[in-house]
Amino acid sequence: MTLSQVGPPEVRPAGQQAPAGRRNGTRTIAVASVALVLAVLALSALSLSVGAGEVGPGDVLDYLLGRNGARDNSRLSLVVGDLRIPRTLTALAVGAALGTAGCLLQAVTRNPLAETGLLGVNAGASLGVVVAIAFLGVQSGFGHLLWAFGGAVVASALVLFMAGRRGGGSPMRLVLAGSALGATFGGITSVVIVNSAETYDRFRFWVLGSLAGVEGFTKLGSLVPVLAMGFVVALLVARPLSALALGDDLARGLGHRPGAIRVVVALAVTLLTAASVALIGPVSFLGLLAGFLARAVTGPRLTAQIALAGLIGAGVLTGSDILARVVSRPFEAPVSVIIALFGAPVLIGVVRSKRLGAMGMTDPATAEGGTPGRRRLPRLPRPARERADSLVLRRGALSLLVPRRAALAALLLTALLVGAVVLSAYAGQSEMSLSRTFGAVFGSGDRFDVLLVQKFRLGRIVAGLAAGAALGLAGCLTQTLARNRLATPELLGVNDGATAAVLLSATLSGTFGAWWAGPVGALAAVLVVTTVSGGLGQRGYRVLVVGLAMSALASAVTQVVLSRRSLNSASSLYVWTSGSLNGRGYSVAGPVLIGLAVLVPLALVVARRLDVLRFDDSTAASLGVAPARVRLLCLLLAVGLAGLAVGICGPVGFVALASPVIAGRLAGPLRVPVLGSMLVGAVLIVLADTVGRVVFSGVEVPVGIVTTVLGGPFLLWVLLGRSGAARV
Repeated sequence: MTLSQVGPPEVRPAGQQAPAGRRNGTRTIAVASVALVLAVLALSALSLSVGAGEVGPGDVLDYLLGRNGARDNSRLSLVVGDLRIPRTLTALAVGAALGTAGCLLQAVTRNPLAETGLLGVNAGASLGVVVAIAFLGVQSGFGHLLWAFGGAVVASALVLFMAGRRGGGSPMRLVLAGSALGATFGGITSVVIVNSAETYDRFRFWVLGSLAGVEGFTKLGSLVPVLAMGFVVALLVARPLSALALGDDLARGLGHRPGAIRVVVALAVTLLTAASVALIGPVSFLGLLAGFLARAVTGPRLTAQIALAGLIGAGVLTGSDILARVVSRPFEAPVSVIIALFGAPVLIGVVRSKRLGAMGMTDPATAEGGTPGRRRLPRLPRPARERADSLVLRRGALSLLVPRRAALAALLLTALLVGAVVLSAYAGQSEMSLSRTFGAVFGSGDRFDVLLVQKFRLGRIVAGLAAGAALGLAGCLTQTLARNRLATPELLGVNDGATAAVLLSATLSGTFGAWWAGPVGALAAVLVVTTVSGGLGQRGYRVLVVGLAMSALASAVTQVVLSRRSLNSASSLYVWTSGSLNGRGYSVAGPVLIGLAVLVPLALVVARRLDVLRFDDSTAASLGVAPARVRLLCLLLAVGLAGLAVGICGPVGFVALASPVIAGRLAGPLRVPVLGSMLVGAVLIVLADTVGRVVFSGVEVPVGIVTTVLGGPFLLWVLLGRSGAARV
């Protein structure tokens, strides 16, 4: 909108009616509001009538109206008065709060994909609550609120900081940065709960978002003032926030302070999110759903958007809670899983919309300072430069061109890998000297030492080396195919798809660890992502956001499987789904090692063509490469490798992202770092597993949690560092 389009409101003569379009818009909003109110009331009545206790609608109505002595019936008082009414009111309040918070975030960031779950605010608040309960024994709702508020404040401040940075406010980049932030907070949360079956049993529904633990009005009553304050602040900030949508300069010209507006919005979002997390745990996608649907009805009218988003959020959460009670009887599914099943398709629909394309959200990132819409292509390596940087080895009629920098990088990484293996074999909870460790490696010394090192530690190391090399190579292939440094298996939904497939195969067959399940799930996930996004490498960030949606759907399937298992089984599987090498050895590494023996030479053969694939398809075709054929071959290689790696150690995050980036920095920009990525991946997995075994005495932190905690900041650096737009 230009300055000429902004002016004082039009003054109409007395008696002149408003334009027909405005009248129709107001009528639409009024009709939608009435329909939503009726829908929320109907869902509330259904929520009061459904649940355990064999109490039907007639008994509930008698209790509410005080008829037939219903309120003197202890069973009705317990089921209706202490369970269903508080649960229904909590669902309405939390749904309205998250819907309003999502609408505010979308408005302040001018990003239709912004939402408290996607931007990591929920994860920050839940981390605060989990830390308070686990370490400080906080039990009250108000105590939960204080710690949730602190975590949400930190997350909200980081989100607004990212939105304010140059390039950081790009909608797709902001969502991915929020995903990294949430992953880091989630990893720290997992560190707290993963090593205690009792703690996991206590938190496994709450951490996923559930209303199952709502009993009585004590907790809700203590947090109602906080929710009310958040709603009031949201309504008061609606008008200045509408001005902020015109841009900071125009907002200042209209008498508003953009910085103060953002602070007030952050306060409202933090109050609403912190209270919601303190009540039922983190719930994602609800703000996205509510904001998207409200905007579709109201258009740019922000006050109406906020009101309708609250109503939609209340209705969606209440309806999802009803489904959660009946969809997996006699168990109860987490309500966040139900919402994810609806929210992920909506996220896909939003990212595929023409409006996003018009806002530049589906184009690949441009080089910093470059012309929008045009990509700065890498320069073709000159033969002279390549020869100067290479060493020629000759033997008779045969000659081999060895790149000096890449060879030195490979030697350095090999030395680091040897050091990491030695450190992993030596480090552990048992006190064993380095000389005893080396002796045990070669079968000499104490029998216990030999058994510990050869059977357990070396087997675990081999499994970690195989998984790390496979993930590093898979990340290198996918990044090159998509011409995007963020297009890795974990961000494309491949890891979560493989995880869900492994758990489903274990549930159906009764045995865990089928080597084929991971690749099948990975292939299914990548087929969905590439089909929905329009093709890998063709739509920039669209494929990444569709991958996030795919991850959410696969994670929902995983959590449903875990919720239906016994405590002992769910606890052990939860550790594996966090990414763990515990108990893994030579046998599970076998399929991956066979796969590497076949796929690595094939990847080396196509490495030259991978160099050309970093250009657009027309350039690659003019150089004699068939882009579609090479892309399909490499995609199948990457999917197979990632699926096999997940079968070994579960979904280890960020290794496939970091390995090609680090290897590329070491080997130089002229080549695709195939071998370097494998070596870096193996080093990262082995070192992370070693850190997880020794960082806490007597407690093991799964390797996936270590890489997630450390990899989140790495992803933020990739996204928001200097010239990040050019690098991504």
